[in-house]
Amino acid sequence: MNHRIEQLAEKKLIGKPISMRITDNKTGLLWSQFAPRIKEIQNRASQDKISLQIYPTNYFQEFNPSKEFEKWACVEVKDFDTIPEGMSSLTLKVGLYAVFDYKGSSADSSIFEYIFGEWIPKSPYQVDERPHFEVLGANYKNNDPNSEEEIWIPIKDK
Repeated sequence: MNHRIEQLAEKKLIGKPISMRITDNKTGLLWSQFAPRIKEIQNRASQDKISLQIYPTNYFQEFNPSKEFEKWACVEVKDFDTIPEGMSSLTLKVGLYAVFDYKGSSADSSIFEYIFGEWIPKSPYQVDERPHFEVLGANYKNNDPNSEEEIWIPIKDK
């Protein structure tokens, strides 16, 4: 699995958040509400879409699939001068990330089992308490085995 370590520059995002659980996945609902409205967002920094998760403190140390977290469907923007009605803004702060280039279906969770079950424990890093996100670029195709995306995991030294 190809990965790299990157220092993320601050990113400004506009999108829609929803509270959900792994046992009550609302990702499809969230994107069905957000995707048709993307064209309303001005000053986009790229054509990529971003799927972002904000987990509560110690979410992975005390893992429970019924525990709530916040999921965002969003895009990067140059500024927050215009935020469409019903959407919210979020700023990703500078920080270190492990970035995994993933090819496969978004329905296949084995990449996350690898990252959290093998890569993190064997690496000199631990998961940091910052947002996790996936960059869904031009080669992303939902639930397609040939889909491509970048998985960004916040890390810090052990």
